[in-house]
Amino acid sequence: MKHLRSFEDAHPETGSLVTIGVFDGLHLGHQRLIKTLVESANAVKRQPIAVTFFPHPDKVLDASSERYYLTSPEQRAELLIAQGVDTVITLPFDEHIRQLSAAAFVDKLLHNLRMKELHVGADFALGFQREGDLRFLRAQGAKQGFTVQAMDLISAQGRGSEISSSRIRQFLRQGEVAKAREMLGRSYSLSGAVVEGEKRGRAIGFPTANLSVWDEQLIPANGVYATLASLGDETCMAAANIGQRPTFAGDNITIEAHLLDFSGHLYGETVELRFEERLRPERQFNGLAELAAQLEQDVAATRRLLTGLRS
Repeated sequence: MKHLRSFEDAHPETGSLVTIGVFDGLHLGHQRLIKTLVESANAVKRQPIAVTFFPHPDKVLDASSERYYLTSPEQRAELLIAQGVDTVITLPFDEHIRQLSAAAFVDKLLHNLRMKELHVGADFALGFQREGDLRFLRAQGAKQGFTVQAMDLISAQGRGSEISSSRIRQFLRQGEVAKAREMLGRSYSLSGAVVEGEKRGRAIGFPTANLSVWDEQLIPANGVYATLASLGDETCMAAANIGQRPTFAGDNITIEAHLLDFSGHLYGETVELRFEERLRPERQFNGLAELAAQLEQDVAATRRLLTGLRS
């Protein structure tokens, strides 16, 4: 199981079955494609390989500084490998890759990966200006000895909308973490080191872990969420606040989690927060007593929603 950064570092012992995509978030549509790839590769005793990119092509072309990613390259590789992929190749989406023709890209797949099958989504295209659509790739396969397997996009159960990373980003920006979960097939999560905060929560009886997360990962909309917090092998319920702490006249976005029934040292430790439900938007309170009363309600709601979900 390997995570590589170039074609040249891959040395498959057998021919390979390959899939290509950004796979940000590795949602249910991606998972279905990966499952088919891995099962097909195992059946013919060839290596399943996933080729992906960082930065995201859309992010590069848009040149936006907005938080965007659902997963870091490392998290994405871990998820792909957990699905059974043997090798993940994360290519830098730079000017060389952007300008690479579809034919040249196919040649790299054949030469470096010994590709026998290419598994992609029905809307897939590669190469400069997306010239390498399914028709082109199948023609190349007929000439060069590989086949192309295309999978239709799938819809979220009961919603009729196609599952996509873009839709998931939209839900998260609206705070709709439950809808995002339906498309991801798991709860959206943020991970980061616990850093020292201003200790204001501790002063009113609600100490919080302040997370420093990757500065390019998308953060759900401001508000209070029922989450599950994982620290090593331990998981506990947590009421998490995302926002600017208007009661304290804050202006920077913070991620603070009050871990229920937890006692111990957290500074410097890595905590993962899994977002289960949004409890309420962020709001300003008329003093600490009113804030503390609301936090009591948030904790009770978190406990009520999440009891039995810890795993």
